[in-house]
Amino acid sequence: MPPSVFGGYPCVCCIDWIGRGGTWPGRALADGRETCFNAFPSLKQALLDGWFVRFADGLSRRANSANPLAPDCAPVEQVIGTVEALYRRQRLAPIFRVPSFLDTGIEEALAARGYAAEGDTRVLYGQMTELAARADSQIELSPHAGSDWLAAMGTLQGHSAEQRTAYRRIVRALAVPAVFAALRVDGRIAALAYGAVTGGLLCYESVITDPRRRRQGFSRRIVAALADWAREQGAEAACLQVVADNTPALALYGAFGLKRDLYGYRYWRAPAAD
Repeated sequence: MPPSVFGGYPCVCCIDWIGRGGTWPGRALADGRETCFNAFPSLKQALLDGWFVRFADGLSRRANSANPLAPDCAPVEQVIGTVEALYRRQRLAPIFRVPSFLDTGIEEALAARGYAAEGDTRVLYGQMTELAARADSQIELSPHAGSDWLAAMGTLQGHSAEQRTAYRRIVRALAVPAVFAALRVDGRIAALAYGAVTGGLLCYESVITDPRRRRQGFSRRIVAALADWAREQGAEAACLQVVADNTPALALYGAFGLKRDLYGYRYWRAPAAD
């Protein structure tokens, strides 16, 4: 399989691919995929002929999409009927999540069936030695998502009551080491996020700041404190998933040290049922 390119530049996994003489997958890629899956677990899942099919009551496309795991996964034509039936059984729209390093005709097959592309996303990556990790006494760190942390996240994300319930179940399903960070201003949470570590790699999740408190460096302080915590857990690198056209976020994370693309992915949503 030839190395892929995302955003016009070889991604980290492809550099590793080349260095290993073409062995698939590269170590950085394998670690990154595992860490991202573990950092935002689904509530239900199914393995189907090389596909990882995830369900989480419709909260986020990542936790509610079908993911090809390797180039030798079953062709879309072979699994799409079963995948669609599984999602409709959960009363969810079928969504496929296709990574940039797989060039097996998946996207073409989905497009031919009327699926629409959306949500191009980049997975940014940086070695811990490149990150501006820093302890911060004003950042609250907890191994658990407390009620006030969850309430603030639900408010800032604009979640409905059902979405708040699903999010709470997701973060409480975390099985890997994780920590939840919050920064308060005048007693109220103004910025928050969490991080989870798998195999020496930190994955940032749910980084968000109160719109009234933006442009004050709060998100940067949160991610710096999480990196400091992860470094103490033995993490050697970090990654973060960000929508490809979110220019302010890309600038923030690039300045922090997440300057390389590990890989990218795109969602494909099924056409509305008649």
